[in-house]
Amino acid sequence: MKVLLVNGSPHKQGNTFLALSEVAKTLEKEGIDTEIVHIGLKPVRGCIACGKCKENMDGKCVFDDDVCNSISAKFAEADAFVFGSPVYYGQPNGALLSIMQRAFFSNGANAQYKPAAAVAVCRRGGSTAAFQTINMLLEMNNMPLVTSQYWNIVFGREQGQAALDTEGMQTMRTMARNMAWLLKKIHQDGKPAYPEAEPWQPMHFIR
Repeated sequence: MKVLLVNGSPHKQGNTFLALSEVAKTLEKEGIDTEIVHIGLKPVRGCIACGKCKENMDGKCVFDDDVCNSISAKFAEADAFVFGSPVYYGQPNGALLSIMQRAFFSNGANAQYKPAAAVAVCRRGGSTAAFQTINMLLEMNNMPLVTSQYWNIVFGREQGQAALDTEGMQTMRTMARNMAWLLKKIHQDGKPAYPEAEPWQPMHFIR
C-alpha cells in the first residue's frame, strides 16, 4: 500500500513539508509506503472549463505545461492521499487548488473511494477555512476523510517552527495511524473493497 502526500507550499522543505514528513514517518512505521511530491515553483494554470479532458478520456488535463498531469498520473498507484497547504488569506495556496481542481476533474476516477486527508499549516488564523476548502474537493470524490484527535492543523511561521508545535505534530501522527488502520481494513483481503456506486443523477435547478 502507498500514500501520496502532496506538498502545496512554494517552500519545498518548509513547515508544510515538516507536517507531511511527520505523517510519512508514522505511515512508514506502520508498513505503508509513502511519496511526498512538491508542486514546485513554476506557474500553474487554472481550469478554464473547456471540457477537453472529458472528451479525450485519457485522465489528463489538456494543459500539459505544468505539474498537474505529473501529479495526477500518480493517482492510479496511490491507495490514499494527503494534501498539505500553507494558509494564505484564510485559504489554501491557489496553485495547489488549481492542481487539485484540474486533477480531480480529469482523473478523479483514480482517486474515488481512496482515503484522504487535508493538512493546513498557518501562522495564526484561517486554518480551519483552508482545511475545509481542501476537504470539499475530497468529499466530492467519494474519498473517506481521515480524521485525527483534532483538525489536521499545524502552527508555525518561520521555517522549522512547525516542529515546535508538539500538539500539531501529535495530530499528524494520530492521523497517520488512523489512515494506516483504515487502509489495512480496506485491503485486508489482499485487494481493496470499495462500495458499489449508484449511477450519477445530476440535477439542475433551471429547467
